[in-house]
Amino acid sequence: MSLSTSRRLALLTSASLALLAGCGSSTHSADTKSAPARVAVVASTNVWGDIARRIGGDRVDVTSVISDPDQDPHSYEADPQNQLALSKAKVVVENGGGYDDFVDRMLKSGHNDTAEVVNAVEVSGRTAPKGGEFNEHVWYDFPTVAKVADRISAALAEADPGDATDFEKNAAAFKAKLAPLEAKEAQIKKAHGGEGVAITEPVPLYMTEASGLVNRTPAQFSEAIEEGDDVSPRVLQESLALFSGKKVKVLVYNEQTSGPQTEKAEAAAKAAGIPVVPVTETLPKGKDYLGWMTDNVDALASALAK
Repeated sequence: MSLSTSRRLALLTSASLALLAGCGSSTHSADTKSAPARVAVVASTNVWGDIARRIGGDRVDVTSVISDPDQDPHSYEADPQNQLALSKAKVVVENGGGYDDFVDRMLKSGHNDTAEVVNAVEVSGRTAPKGGEFNEHVWYDFPTVAKVADRISAALAEADPGDATDFEKNAAAFKAKLAPLEAKEAQIKKAHGGEGVAITEPVPLYMTEASGLVNRTPAQFSEAIEEGDDVSPRVLQESLALFSGKKVKVLVYNEQTSGPQTEKAEAAAKAAGIPVVPVTETLPKGKDYLGWMTDNVDALASALAK
């Protein structure tokens, strides 16, 4: 075989291999599709963050600004990482009602005016009682949470229309799991409606009211605790007398804003043999919203039955 013929065969072989390799590369490229980007969601607390995650499923990336159960949301100070997340968010879930005003401030400073903002208090339609203070802790109000779930679903659909049906289905499934919680509250109301309850601050009031319980705590006590102010000696004595006089069946105690005066209330309740039900404002570690609220309602029912 001549040298020129050998060269021609080598060139043909190389060209064939290159063609095959090129075809293989093209086929692989056609089969590989990049996954669509997830919707960036920022929630003011992990309570709303957990609910947004349940509705969004694997189509969302959720950042919860406040997620530490030992942190008092009332005293939160913004940090650069959360500021950045809010500046890029497509959907924002805030509580509203003055609870987490830092969200609006950070959205403004981050120049994000295109995000779909879900304000839970506005969605709730609730207002302050005549002559009273507004209770902004609406995540303890299950009908409100159901409304917010629908609003989150709609906001996600605006950001990602292709997955709107899935968001709607997830919201419906979540709301179906709220129904047993409302049923438990109705059972408590049937068994204990009209009985007195004491609180350290208004966090659990939507739950206790739905359960038919009457808050007998002096408003000056719970409002001072919520605002981080001192309780006057007279109001403190009135509050402690609820326990020594057996005027309440249970004390519902916010563990995230405890201090010397709330600890006195807790000690007085225990000394009088009155059960103490601890609650928090954010999700405890290892809990989701539904499991957390189930524990809260069950604990209240158990305490009242003692």
